[in-house]
Amino acid sequence: MSPAVDMRGITAIILGGGRGTRLLPLTLYRAKPAVGFGGKYRIIDIPLSNSINSGIKRIFVLTQFLSTSLHRHIMATYRFDQFTEGFVEILAAQQTQAGEDWFQGPADAVRATLDHTMYYACEQLLILPGDQLYRMNYTDVVRFHRETKADITICVHPVDRSEASRMGLMEVTPSSIVSRYIEKPQDWDIIDSFRVPEHLSAAYGSDLDGQILASTGIYVFNPRILSEILVGSSAADFGAGIFPLAIKNYRVAAYVHLDYWQDIGTINAFFNANIALGQLHPSFRLHASSWPLYTRERSLSPSRITSSEIKNTLISEGVYVSGSRIEDSVIGIRNVVRRGSELKQVVMLGTDFYEGEQSLTREEMQGGVAPPLGIGRDSFIERAIIDKNVRIGDSVIIRAKPDVKDYKGETYWVRDGVTIIPKGAIIPSGTEL
Repeated sequence: MSPAVDMRGITAIILGGGRGTRLLPLTLYRAKPAVGFGGKYRIIDIPLSNSINSGIKRIFVLTQFLSTSLHRHIMATYRFDQFTEGFVEILAAQQTQAGEDWFQGPADAVRATLDHTMYYACEQLLILPGDQLYRMNYTDVVRFHRETKADITICVHPVDRSEASRMGLMEVTPSSIVSRYIEKPQDWDIIDSFRVPEHLSAAYGSDLDGQILASTGIYVFNPRILSEILVGSSAADFGAGIFPLAIKNYRVAAYVHLDYWQDIGTINAFFNANIALGQLHPSFRLHASSWPLYTRERSLSPSRITSSEIKNTLISEGVYVSGSRIEDSVIGIRNVVRRGSELKQVVMLGTDFYEGEQSLTREEMQGGVAPPLGIGRDSFIERAIIDKNVRIGDSVIIRAKPDVKDYKGETYWVRDGVTIIPKGAIIPSGTEL
């Protein structure tokens, strides 16, 4: 039986300050971890929920770019009561007497906040990314870290050759020690040299033969080692600047995570991960009674669906759908889909308010009264992401654009063949995109 691990001695640091350029235009007005996901959640809810479910109650979230909505969500959601020892604390980038630079990367962000994150005595620090979809019991990772007597543990996930060029790759010994590390190699011969050998595949009880172990961006550090490495280096990134040297000077172990894991920091990955949630046998289930996914409590009414055909779709609370067909989609909170409309592979992020609860702006009133929030009558939309507070009129057609890789317009973008309607956009009646 595995020894018990007291997670009260663990401090979690969640990286939430990146620009999120791969998720534009969803990150035009918000940080990447604040982007909505699965109809009612935000991406930041994933590492926070994993931390809380793992028994970690001392959590720091490092923020920098467009952080207002992220701060608002965290403060409204993650408040422990007076009988619970712990906190979720936001550490925003700031200029100090010692330096006026902002965070230059993940490692630099952790370096700049060491005085805060290491103020409390801890046994290990857990560093987590803010743009991934997975469930993980960090207790297992910490136990592995201690059993292997590691200074640093990198959580790795097997990936196919086609994905390897955008990730940090590792070669691991049979005793789980990292012997070689390279960040985002572009040479296919180098990538192929990192394929998991047959003997290692068998050791993990899974068929990893031919796959490659890639970093998930989830790390465990012993406090002294983390401080020693960061203070003695100016590297801004863990993958490119820290680990290639660390494996020569420290004991770096690799914890293999074989369950579902997905980087959703790109439009294509974000879109596909959302659509998959509503399928018959999703790879990732939002519902897990033993490992819940937390988010902000909202006193919204149950959704109302009348005379409609819904297939393989998630419908969030407070939604109204009338006389419509919706297939392979995600409908976020408070959304309205009006009579005669058809949606295929559409991710709607929801609205912050119902029609009439907020006055129209001057820009919205130009050229006449804007359409109401949501989707108007007799509209057809396929393969699209509709951001918050969007107004789409009647008889609007938004078709899939598989041949268009990237396009940036005034009222819509196309990335990886997915049409994105930015936050607050207005699409007049009769428009065809």
